[in-house]
Amino acid sequence: KVLADQPDFAYGHFQLAYVYTALKKPKEAQAEYQRAVRLDPKMSAAYVNLGMLLLENHEEAGAVVPLRKAVELLPAESRPRYLLAVALDRSGDRAGAAQAFEALLALDPSDINALEYLGWANLRSGKPAEAEVRFRRALEVQPKRADGLRGLAESLEAQKRPEAAAAYREYLEVNPDDSRAHARFTHLLMDQGQNDAALAELDRADAGKPSVESLKLRADIQIAQKKWTDAIATLHHAVALAPNDAQLRGGLGRTFLQVRDFPSAEKELKTAIQLDTKNLDYWKDLSTTYYLSKNFAATLAILDRIDQFEAPGAGSWFLRALCYDSLNQPKPALDAYQKFLELDQNKNPNQVWQAQERSKVLRRMLEGKK
Repeated sequence: KVLADQPDFAYGHFQLAYVYTALKKPKEAQAEYQRAVRLDPKMSAAYVNLGMLLLENHEEAGAVVPLRKAVELLPAESRPRYLLAVALDRSGDRAGAAQAFEALLALDPSDINALEYLGWANLRSGKPAEAEVRFRRALEVQPKRADGLRGLAESLEAQKRPEAAAAYREYLEVNPDDSRAHARFTHLLMDQGQNDAALAELDRADAGKPSVESLKLRADIQIAQKKWTDAIATLHHAVALAPNDAQLRGGLGRTFLQVRDFPSAEKELKTAIQLDTKNLDYWKDLSTTYYLSKNFAATLAILDRIDQFEAPGAGSWFLRALCYDSLNQPKPALDAYQKFLELDQNKNPNQVWQAQERSKVLRRMLEGKK
């Protein structure tokens, strides 16, 4: 009724917009806020409320304009700057959002949202030392805040600082369900040689229901400890959960190779190759499996397949020479030894000596046949 009598009453349109917002009629509320600011371009509260309304309706780009105006009208207030920074970030303008948060910090150096946002922005832009400063300041404001603890841990890890592990431990005390952080913490413990502590961390994180990624980590630790039987059991468990994971199959095959279980190694490596034909590591491990099990003809066949992916190096020629030598084929064995000697350039003196001595014997054999 008031607006019917006074259609140019800006505050009336503002109040009506507020009522429409409470009634969950955002389009009507938006129209009334827009009318209010047209009638009174200096009504700062209308710009703030319009920006908030648009943010709530996921119209972030549209919220930027009224919120910029609100900041202009209310330069000493932090709330409009915070809302503007959020709108810029959600609309994809991260640089603009960072500037808005910097301006917010100039008003309020303890604003936790600004400190954390800028910390993450520093991390994204490859400035972990600056991020660390932001997150440490955030933790002075709120010591047990999860985002600040995680940011500090990640910024220390990015700098390869040894105290990163302790920072992850503190973060996980606050947020124990973060599986990614558990994995990072476990990796850091492994890197520091704390394998028993890493296994204990996996036990806590798994709670009896390990994921495939957790089992991979556990196997890596057991392999580092040379606990081959334990690693095989762990990898079998992982393969049962993810039978088509080529990395798991290849790792299991390589571990069987360590315990000289050649049939099992061959089986797993062949499966890995079927799943990922272009992974040369699986082909090379299979060639080693065949060689150690004295299947020299199969070793040569696999080496020929590897040659289709990459030019053979000195090591490949040496292995080839050993196979031909074992198969009593002196001519290709001599050629392979000579190729090895050309490529190796005396980098492996023991193998060089062996190749030279065998070459002398093979030459005498070939000359004797003539």
